Amino acid sequence: MSPILLLTFLLLLLCFPFSFSLPPNFCTETCGDLHLPFPFYVNSSCHSISTAFHLSCTNSSTLFLRIGSVSYKVLEFFPDGVLVDFPGSSSCRQYNDLNSFDRSFAGKDNFGVSVDNVIGLYDCEDSSLCKADCETIDLPGCDGRGGGSLACCYPLSDHTIWHVGYGFSVFSQFGCRGVSSWAVLRGSTWGKRGVKLEWALPRNSSYQVCARNADMINATSIEGGVRCVCQNGYVGDGFANGTGCLQACIKDGKEAYGSDCNIKRQDQRKFVIIAGIIGPVLIVASLVALFYLLKRPAKPGMFDTEQAYYQNISIPKACKTRLFSLHELEEATKGFEEGKKLMHDNNGTIFAGVLRDGSHVAVHKLQCEKKDLIQVLSQIEVLSSTVHRNMARILGCCIESGNTLVVYEFPSNGTLEEHLHQSKGQELRLDWYRRLTIAAETASILSFLHYEISPPIFHHNLKSACIFLDDDYSVKIAGFGLLNSNFYYGSHLHKNHEGFGICKNDVYDMGVLLLEIISGSNRLDLPSSALQHIRAGKFEEIFDPFLCYDEQPQYRQEQMQIIADLATRCLLFGVDGRLGMVDVVRELVQLTKESLDGGISKGAALEETFSNSSLLQMISMSPDSMNVP
Repeated sequence: MSPILLLTFLLLLLCFPFSFSLPPNFCTETCGDLHLPFPFYVNSSCHSISTAFHLSCTNSSTLFLRIGSVSYKVLEFFPDGVLVDFPGSSSCRQYNDLNSFDRSFAGKDNFGVSVDNVIGLYDCEDSSLCKADCETIDLPGCDGRGGGSLACCYPLSDHTIWHVGYGFSVFSQFGCRGVSSWAVLRGSTWGKRGVKLEWALPRNSSYQVCARNADMINATSIEGGVRCVCQNGYVGDGFANGTGCLQACIKDGKEAYGSDCNIKRQDQRKFVIIAGIIGPVLIVASLVALFYLLKRPAKPGMFDTEQAYYQNISIPKACKTRLFSLHELEEATKGFEEGKKLMHDNNGTIFAGVLRDGSHVAVHKLQCEKKDLIQVLSQIEVLSSTVHRNMARILGCCIESGNTLVVYEFPSNGTLEEHLHQSKGQELRLDWYRRLTIAAETASILSFLHYEISPPIFHHNLKSACIFLDDDYSVKIAGFGLLNSNFYYGSHLHKNHEGFGICKNDVYDMGVLLLEIISGSNRLDLPSSALQHIRAGKFEEIFDPFLCYDEQPQYRQEQMQIIADLATRCLLFGVDGRLGMVDVVRELVQLTKESLDGGISKGAALEETFSNSSLLQMISMSPDSMNVP
């Protein structure tokens, strides 16, 4: 299409604006303080999908959901589920019957126990099922205050014992006699007392229930169940007979919805007159402007938040926690000064900063072009919803004046790079056990992201400067390579996952990181020079002098040689997929357990570090029988 025809077409669109409206939710009902979202209803005249979502409102204040022969008090609604109380509880109790939600849980076509629940088990004879890490979540007691007492804490997302489709009665085999529960939404560290039930529709009964601009997704806890979810750039419940999907856009620096994003109709009569008068003038002026624009060189970094509307981008959807202003981050990093720089590469630069409230942050300033923004925001959204104790939490982002920035939490103990090279005057050098533990924790979080997240997540930018350390030298990994084209989720990723075609970058980078950990050097020629020394058996020439390799006992020297050998295999075999991150974790976990330096207390701490990854627990218990997905 020629520029003149294209411009004429655009002018016609401007001259004849259009708008559309989605069907409203005709079943807006309340019961007490609760508003009933679609497809739940009380009045039978509002029924539109299934009687399974019919609720009863008692005394105009209390909602009950009946599943089978049991009624559950409704405490709260979620987009994908409903929070209910244990049946038969006349008052708030911590100790409930395991059979309240057993394997024969009725109504499974529409409701299932969600993996977002963290449960407390009582009077268990076998404590091997307890997971100490989930006790760090704020779980309120019956009075709504923090400190809900837990005898044995188990997150249902762990999957080592409890699997989707099970009820709580599965824990009776461990001698447990009671259970309590909290719903902990992904990305959150705070729980709500009750049992979250995921809801869905059977796929064969869901024809044409989704609204325009909505996708049908599979439920997590209900086999064959589906729900409607609005596409990126739209908000609503996704159902044709609900609120539908309203367009979201950025207007005046804020997110707006629905009709505010559409060009409003003007009086047609007035418009025809005006258009007849100024139409020809606009065409001539536009042709002149187009000629000027084609001749003028493009300026980089011209994207701003107003243009997000045209890309159907919902920025706060990606930045689930906070949308920072550029001024805030410039102030925190002192204008992104050189002295605040933690890392720089082709993907961007990470700066250390301090917000006005005293919070320490790491600001990843991406080299992001306009065409990459949709991809980057999609990746930020995925990372924001992923929680692991060894993953630095994403606090928010900033998209303003051509800048794209991601803000991570930043522990006060700095980066692994600073400690290895004492670049900022650390008083303590990392001993062998700390280095070994840091390597194991780093591999564990990468393995978690590769194998336990679906679709899998790959880092693509692993460096010692991306590994933050807290006061206990525990790893917090950040600085993901958000601009790598292989980060896209879809058929291409799954096609290569079996052969580790994409995973190779992380495994190779892990090999480079292991060499840096044992050598204390980050020279560019480190991989090639280290390989030459290792092949020649000259291990003592590559180890950090601080580690005093020649003075170490025999078992320690053997450990150090094993790590050097593992680094070599990462470099050689990670490229073609013959070595996966799960293999790296298996060896590092085993070495750390066997380390005599760790003693009993450190060994227990390591177990706790890995306990929120069922994959790593299986490696720990049975390394030879591990079945890599």
